Amino acid sequence: MKSAVETLNPTRVRLTVEVPFEELKPSLDAAYKKINQQVTVKGFRQGKIPARVIDQRFGRGAVLEEAVNDALPKFYTEAVNEGELNVLGQPDVDITELKDGELLAFTAEVDIRPALEIPDYSGIEVEVDAVEVSDEDVTKSVEQLRERFATTSPVERAAQDGDVLTLNLEAKVDGEVLEDGVAEGVTYTVGSGELLDGIDEAVTGVEAGGSATFTSELKGGSAEGKEAEVKVEVTEVKSRELPELDDEFAQLASEFDTFEELQADSRKRLEQMKKYDQATQAQEKVLDELLKLVEVPMPEKLLADEIETRKHNLVNHQLGQMGLDLAKYLEIQGKSEEEFDAETKEQAEKGIKTQFILDELVNKEKLNVSQEELTEHLMRRAQSSGMSPDQFAQAVVEGGQVPMLVGEVARGKALAVVVEAATVKDSTGEVIELDDEDETAETVEATEAAEAEAEATEEKPEA
Repeated sequence: MKSAVETLNPTRVRLTVEVPFEELKPSLDAAYKKINQQVTVKGFRQGKIPARVIDQRFGRGAVLEEAVNDALPKFYTEAVNEGELNVLGQPDVDITELKDGELLAFTAEVDIRPALEIPDYSGIEVEVDAVEVSDEDVTKSVEQLRERFATTSPVERAAQDGDVLTLNLEAKVDGEVLEDGVAEGVTYTVGSGELLDGIDEAVTGVEAGGSATFTSELKGGSAEGKEAEVKVEVTEVKSRELPELDDEFAQLASEFDTFEELQADSRKRLEQMKKYDQATQAQEKVLDELLKLVEVPMPEKLLADEIETRKHNLVNHQLGQMGLDLAKYLEIQGKSEEEFDAETKEQAEKGIKTQFILDELVNKEKLNVSQEELTEHLMRRAQSSGMSPDQFAQAVVEGGQVPMLVGEVARGKALAVVVEAATVKDSTGEVIELDDEDETAETVEATEAAEAEAEATEEKPEA
């Protein structure tokens, strides 16, 4: 077999391949055997039909077509390996010559990973938010915990802000009660804003057994977006009582004996959360600066496929689960279709660039992924997916996605190398030193947000 590589542009090549006919013999034998199992000829047992009879009855062309389809992936792969190409996606194959007994010739155009030059990135400098926890932050955190331990008790008075009510609702549009506009026994906290606009004003001042009517735009259901007349009946009023912020509350709500210890722990937890946010912010900003440093030619077909994948996932999975279509989603977001397309393209380009650059850094820095690192990453992915580690691991293995996970961890380590070399300052001008945990656990998640969703993999060609 002979092959030659022609560079069409920095991200696409054309392979020209010539195969002597004798190298097709294994595929020709396989083609005759396959056809033998599929057809019957009077006077011959199935599977024992001579090749000359198959040629006469079904045509030599059918055999050649079967043989070529079988052989093409093998010869294409050999040509790719011979040319030392890092191909992306499925090639466009064209058979240019097929002479029975003499020659098979074909061309294959395919996208390739562009060659990248990674410049010195040690000069990257970014600014992140300072880790500052105010007394107000601690108070708010403690109040949120306090709310979780609130108790309720029925009261014989009119409803007021903060009360927990039991309601019956009936919605009418154009004087007709909606089929899905009736609900009974609904629990609602006055002032929470969790139901319909106008309901707080309607129920405030109403006692158990009383009712009120108000007009509101429906937020869901068969008449979503329409103005409805809503009748609300209050069947029960309960007051909410918050526990006193004292040592007894600390013992009830935590493992601490005193309220002061609970406050100190809340401050510590808030500091840890802000440090996590700071580390993530640093990684994202460093990545943005790194992307500015490297010129990345964009494979057009890969980009088009990635854009289509992102649209498909949004429309058929995310929006589908919420009962929305793309038009309604764009209306809610206040975006035109042109703006949405432009944003999707920008995100897809960033994802592809991120993957290319970090993969190049993995090779340049000779980074490897240990079994322990892969296991830790798998555990985090399993937790975020809502699956058990065993279930997630089984799904990954069965789906052939282990290399994808290895790539995610490796790219995370590559970004950690860049973050470590960069200068990170907070808003006060102080240089921030991110610890190892910041640079390993969170870095993978930071890169995943920007990476291309679909892995570009080599696929078998078809004639």
